[in-house]
Amino acid sequence: MTTANADDAIIKEIIINAPAERVFDAIVDPGQRPQWWGSPGKFQVTDMQSDLRPGGAWSMRGAGMGGAPFSISGQYRAVERPRVVEFTWLPDWHEPETVVRFDLEEKNGVTKVRVTHSGFAKGAARDKYQGWPWLLALLRDHVQGAPAA
Repeated sequence: MTTANADDAIIKEIIINAPAERVFDAIVDPGQRPQWWGSPGKFQVTDMQSDLRPGGAWSMRGAGMGGAPFSISGQYRAVERPRVVEFTWLPDWHEPETVVRFDLEEKNGVTKVRVTHSGFAKGAARDKYQGWPWLLALLRDHVQGAPAA
């Protein structure tokens, strides 16, 4: 996994031993995302709704630290199956809206996944979002069929 941070963005990458189509589905499918996005007691998605098209709405709900409920919502800005999905990210914990983009590049059945979370007004806001390496590892384990961490 590699990491690069710009002033207003977090960029993380991981290699997943699976075709891009399978990875893409795990990211956008409301039936799959709650299976891998988080873990009990830390940050776990329990429900996702999705209208997968540019301009379509999406939302997810779950339980954070100590069981505190959370919700995150947004709109899809780009959907190019199985290479790109980009959406706005508006959490209910009073952070400004940002943008999350997944770029998938497949070669010989192996997919490089790059997530870019951008639009942070300042570094302090960006620094709160340090969970992407953990989430990408959970995505990899889900897609490759390994037990969740």
